[in-house]
Amino acid sequence: MPDAPSTYLLVDGENIDATLGMSVLGRRPAPEERPRWDRVRHFAADVWDADARGLFFLNATSGQMPMSFVQALLAMDFNPIPLAGTAHEKVVDIGIQRTMQAILDKGDGDVLLASHDGDYITQVEGLLTAGHKVGVLCFREFLNADMAALTERGLRVYDLEDDLAAFTSVLPRVRIIPLEAFDPTRYL
Repeated sequence: MPDAPSTYLLVDGENIDATLGMSVLGRRPAPEERPRWDRVRHFAADVWDADARGLFFLNATSGQMPMSFVQALLAMDFNPIPLAGTAHEKVVDIGIQRTMQAILDKGDGDVLLASHDGDYITQVEGLLTAGHKVGVLCFREFLNADMAALTERGLRVYDLEDDLAAFTSVLPRVRIIPLEAFDPTRYL
């Protein structure tokens, strides 16, 4: 049996899609405007030069699964994790929290979390305290402020568009741009 991967990519698909739709685009994203999950998965393997396991959490409380998307995830070597609960439960958040705790209890493995949510702060703090490498994949300007503050404790923040190049077109974002990263041709 192969060794367990040393990096776990935990994707809060609901959060990424909602932030992209409501906060960046102002509408529901078209399929071609969503992140290229294969690029995200490759980044997860490359960032710390380690094997990576992609776990993509989905809310299946309705009893339905987007089968074409699930099949696409499988083709990109992601493990889709469709969770169901009651209508008021945050099943994806709870599933990711439990997974982070299991990684902490196991004692090895680093984590890349794709989310903007602050619901994972306790688990991220625990992982950092135990010496795990932890990163967040997000749109920097929408990352929960308390989560962003954990950079002082070693949390790494990677921008889905700028650092990962997870999109095939430029998104209409307004954000602070470091001068050394400014590309005026983007605005011409």
